[in-house]
Amino acid sequence: MKADTHPDYHFITVKMTDGTEFRTRSTWGKEGDVMTLEIDPTSHPAWTGGQRQVDQGGRVAQFNKRFGGLSLKKK
Repeated sequence: MKADTHPDYHFITVKMTDGTEFRTRSTWGKEGDVMTLEIDPTSHPAWTGGQRQVDQGGRVAQFNKRFGGLSLKKK
């Protein structure tokens, strides 16, 4: 087996968006680094049940929305 094939696995501190922190082991950064999260389960709408963005449709739906009132029929 080759030596030094695995990355360094060490303790880091993870800081959540609400300011809480916890220690975990990771290959990210160096020993003792702090990972500050911008999105986490306490703030992301998928976990908090917040407003969801509804799919606005594809290209055809966008075209119909923009030009749906036009008609090619002669009056």
